Amino acid sequence: MHVLVLCGGKSAEHEVSFLSAASVLDTLDPAKYRVSVIGIQRDGSLYPPEATVDRLKLDSPEKFQFPSGENWVCLLADLKPETVFPVLHGPFGEDGTIQGILEVLDIPYVGAGVWGSAVGMNKIHSKKILLEEGLPVLPFISIPQTEWQERAEDFLKLVAGKLHYPVFVKPANLGSSIGINKSASRDDLIQHIEAAFRYDDFILVEQGIEAREIETSVLGNSRPEVSIAGEIIPSREFYTYEAKYLDQGSQLLIPAPLSGKEMKRVQELSIATFKALQLEGMARIDFLMDKKTGQFWVNEPNTIPGFTQISMYPKLWEASGLSYPDLLDKLIDLGLERYRRRSRFSVER
Repeated sequence: MHVLVLCGGKSAEHEVSFLSAASVLDTLDPAKYRVSVIGIQRDGSLYPPEATVDRLKLDSPEKFQFPSGENWVCLLADLKPETVFPVLHGPFGEDGTIQGILEVLDIPYVGAGVWGSAVGMNKIHSKKILLEEGLPVLPFISIPQTEWQERAEDFLKLVAGKLHYPVFVKPANLGSSIGINKSASRDDLIQHIEAAFRYDDFILVEQGIEAREIETSVLGNSRPEVSIAGEIIPSREFYTYEAKYLDQGSQLLIPAPLSGKEMKRVQELSIATFKALQLEGMARIDFLMDKKTGQFWVNEPNTIPGFTQISMYPKLWEASGLSYPDLLDKLIDLGLERYRRRSRFSVER
């Protein structure tokens, strides 16, 4: 089977994408798959093959094909792979844009569809849907950049009236904790709001709590399954980009030290979140567990989670009895199953 891996992309998570893609490529079974790789530059253009090879730092790049061309979308259309694995984190990869291109080109792909990807990426709209479905989400306020510029004081008063310090400021569409800051005062809040607007036109300010960080991995289409939960003990005050990828001090506890009742509860919430947002293929679901009350709060889904050898998504499945190579096989099968299912739909009146 011809599998094409997309990596890089127009996102602040550009470098993380190459780390994940390298792990995926090293794990895909060459006896099962003929693998091509396309690297996308930060400006959206195609990397030359040699640049993609250099960024991936693969042990055996000769096992893979690195096609060249003027435009990666045209290249995809010409190659017409049997499936695409978009290892693209963040905007322009995890948000439905790449998925839309693949739908138009009629190419099967791994992961959530256009709608699930878009809403899963958007922290504001996913939280609104989860609230509508009765799932636990911490109080938050969304702020559009245009309105912040016109009436910042009104939003500061709104935050002061609805939330209490500390609060977290987050871009609406980004991952890997990029642009997220913890604000302990009004001055912090103003500074962090301005910083978050570097990454998105919309941000949210969310209630901070003293929490444990719990994660699960979900796999499937219409009948999703969930792994055991894991816990992250960050090396910093919270799980920042630096704590995820640069520091060596963060700990991953698998399984998370939870009671049987707590484990069951977070797994149930994971499946409910996956279904409420109409996700498919895969998602890592992140939770905050209140240290005082033990309550779980849905933090966010990640529809293209990290795939490095130390990433929670594959490690949780490995601890649940599904190896990394088998996980990749299953994800490819799920993408093909969805493609076949959707191909039944009529395009005629």
